[in-house]
Amino acid sequence: MKEELSVVGKGIPKVDAILKATGKAVYGADFSLPGMLHGKILRSKVPHAKILNIDTRKALRLPGVRAIVTGKDFPWGLKYGFTAITRDQTPLAQDKVRYIGDEVAAVAAVDEDIAEEALDLIKVEYEELPAVFDPFEAMKEGAPQLHDHVKNNISASQHLAFGDVEKGFLESDHVREDQFTTQAIKHGFLEPHASVGLWDPSGKATLWGNKQSPYIVYRKLAMALGLPPSKVRVIQTYVGAGFGSARSDPFALDFCALMLSKKTGKPVKFVYSMEDVLVMGEMRHPFYMKVKTGMTKEGYIKAIQAYVVADGGAYSTIGPVSIALPAFFIDIPYRLPNVQYDGYRVFTNKGFCGSLRGHCIAQLRWALGQQLDMVCNDLGLDIAEVSIKNALHPGDETPSGYKITSCAFTECVEKAVEASGWKEKKGKLPPYRGIGMGTSSFITGVKLSGHNSASCVVKLNEDGTASVVTGATDIGQGSSTIVSQIVAEVLGLPIEDITINAGIDTDFTPIDPGTYGSRVSFYSGNAAKIAAEDAKKQLAEVASKVMKVPLEEIIFKDRKVFSKSNPEKGWKIDALIRHAQHSMGKESKSVIGRGSYDSGVDFIDFKTGRGNISPTYTFAADVVEIGVDPETGKITILNAVGAHDIGRALNPILCAGQLDGAWIQAEGQLLYEELKRDKKDGHVLNPSFMDYKMPTSMDIPLKNKHIFVESMDPDGPFGAKEVGEGASVAIFPALGNAVYDAIGVRIPDLPITPEKVLKAIKEKKEGK
Repeated sequence: MKEELSVVGKGIPKVDAILKATGKAVYGADFSLPGMLHGKILRSKVPHAKILNIDTRKALRLPGVRAIVTGKDFPWGLKYGFTAITRDQTPLAQDKVRYIGDEVAAVAAVDEDIAEEALDLIKVEYEELPAVFDPFEAMKEGAPQLHDHVKNNISASQHLAFGDVEKGFLESDHVREDQFTTQAIKHGFLEPHASVGLWDPSGKATLWGNKQSPYIVYRKLAMALGLPPSKVRVIQTYVGAGFGSARSDPFALDFCALMLSKKTGKPVKFVYSMEDVLVMGEMRHPFYMKVKTGMTKEGYIKAIQAYVVADGGAYSTIGPVSIALPAFFIDIPYRLPNVQYDGYRVFTNKGFCGSLRGHCIAQLRWALGQQLDMVCNDLGLDIAEVSIKNALHPGDETPSGYKITSCAFTECVEKAVEASGWKEKKGKLPPYRGIGMGTSSFITGVKLSGHNSASCVVKLNEDGTASVVTGATDIGQGSSTIVSQIVAEVLGLPIEDITINAGIDTDFTPIDPGTYGSRVSFYSGNAAKIAAEDAKKQLAEVASKVMKVPLEEIIFKDRKVFSKSNPEKGWKIDALIRHAQHSMGKESKSVIGRGSYDSGVDFIDFKTGRGNISPTYTFAADVVEIGVDPETGKITILNAVGAHDIGRALNPILCAGQLDGAWIQAEGQLLYEELKRDKKDGHVLNPSFMDYKMPTSMDIPLKNKHIFVESMDPDGPFGAKEVGEGASVAIFPALGNAVYDAIGVRIPDLPITPEKVLKAIKEKKEGK
């Protein structure tokens, strides 16, 4: 049952809104220290080569240059990465470069212009090697090898099978196989990477930067610099959005800021240009997919098979996770008895790929969601009815072992159908108007190997307010507001009585993995709730003594602590806190609550794919209605409806903002965005936002509607699950299916550009 709450569930503005609106928030590029030097990175201009020599003598003689570092200045052979078998990156290239843009050297100078000038004076001697830019070519015997520790450039692979797909296909009345592709895109945040490094005389390396997972960063810094973690400190500035591991990992600028500081004895600041951001690694994996679906004429899905090749670029990063996640999410949100997946992530001489909102689940859902629509069309079935017929329900367990707790997927489909006018429009719209449905499910806090738990501290102040110290990183999504609301609700305080730390400091804030995997509201929110309840219990024990009432009678509400049976018999919370601190003799104490949370879910077995990767799952059904201009091929999104099972909406304003952002970001990949590379050497052809096209305010759907389906998860803080990342997944097949409905031709390759639309319309008219 949904209980009525005072603060949680209310549309409260972000607690840091004033600082951001007035320009007082200090972002990475804003941060500075006295005597600071400025750094610049020298990047490779060849895609694959051995480094024979780097001559820095002329650059060092340039007035204003204070130091230069190359790969030789870092501990030789120490690498960082996700796991021991994927640690193949060094702070700067040491033996060879692997893509145009790979980092070779770094300069610290008194200003940016001199540092930039010095880069032109560094001479690098290369022995060029054959390069490979196509993942299928890279997997062939005899192809150029990027790394010695793998065979045929396969950086990671994932294979799983549940049931018997061949038997499932035989039991099907209709089976079809199709191919789909997705492209490389960038995260598209507006604030580029920035950091300031200071290596002090005691040997402590401190980094200030716009990171979304400071604790991951400090571990990898320690790993590659050969330092114990206690000698590395990461302090998070305000973050201008993240959308994935583009800010979860350290990059060359972070390592170089620290090493140059060690050399010069001064703080060193790096700010990447947007061209740097677009040229360097970290982008969404391009996927090549062959999928096969079998279904009965009644609409029951009997089997799904997928073959996936992902272009991973030059380095592993979190490649094993990237290629595994699509496999782990084949059999959800539907009941599927027979599943097979074979996926390969491949090295190529291009910028490396990592996570981006909907981490690799979005790509496969683009294929599977469209093929489901294709099979339904072949059989004369309605995809909405088929989705309900095959839907997962609370209490189900998937063949892979996912335990479905809260689940309102059926209700999501029903509400999306009703709100969009699906039944009235599907198959009945005029030419060049189309409507399509897509569905999805997503994790709420991925459970992988390594650190997963979150912690929080809540201190009650003598004026009746509360101070919250959390390790959760707010990158614009509003987690500081959500955590503040949770603490306020538990303590019976208004939101304005809560003060929360603005940034993470790995020396002092409670440990937290950071913002990734849609985990913050669930994990960090639960930790905050436990910490607030701990503080509440401590103060309630004081109240029980002074009011002489049983502990279970104590109520916290409206800045007061009183007896449930006698509301008039109570204390103002500030007076009670002061009493606890100063007037209880030897029992006097400060009230400080502590909370830690881990879901208790077992780690998934990567070899077999069995296990429960998340404590709970969100579900979504999206319907998109579009118009196509047959003269220009331009697609206009006329109406978008999304019904999302998010547990409880902790803050409806922030939830709606996350859903809007998810849709618009997905729209960018679907219709506009593509990081284009030269096929001969792999260099980026559109390294600026002038040429790398993203949606603007003019491209937002003319009408959109978000429906919160509140399933009230039993383990979520006040029933909440994730919102925002999963919402970006269902829109992929929804728009693809709408395009087919509008023009009668399937466009399987992203992005769906006007040129592709016009070509499809023309070929259809010509009978091709």
